[in-house]
Amino acid sequence: MSGYLKHIHPVLPVKNVTQAIRYYTEKLGFRLAFKDEGDNPNYGGVIRDGIEIHLQWHDEKEWEVTIDRPLLRIYVDHIEALFDEYKTKDIFHDRTSLKETTWGTREFGFYDLYGNGLVFYLDL
Repeated sequence: MSGYLKHIHPVLPVKNVTQAIRYYTEKLGFRLAFKDEGDNPNYGGVIRDGIEIHLQWHDEKEWEVTIDRPLLRIYVDHIEALFDEYKTKDIFHDRTSLKETTWGTREFGFYDLYGNGLVFYLDL
């Protein structure tokens, strides 16, 4: 018998965990799963449906160097409904659209508060 990969909980770098949690819960419809105690947590997690994302504080000095931020591809059902929900939340840039790709998906994407990429897709 071999190992079975069951879940993944990506950890995204953020400058302020409290602000990131607020963004994910108020704008993206996640709910708080957990966070460090106190008013200024260094680590927290948000959950929506079967997706759990962890948010980890990183010092301002780490953001001075331009590095690529993580990009998450999240498979969803009812992509049109999710797109319609998010377009009312003031999170899209002016070119965000729901489109069919040449690789056989219907998808849309944007960057979160700290430049982490989120792409939501459905296989056609």
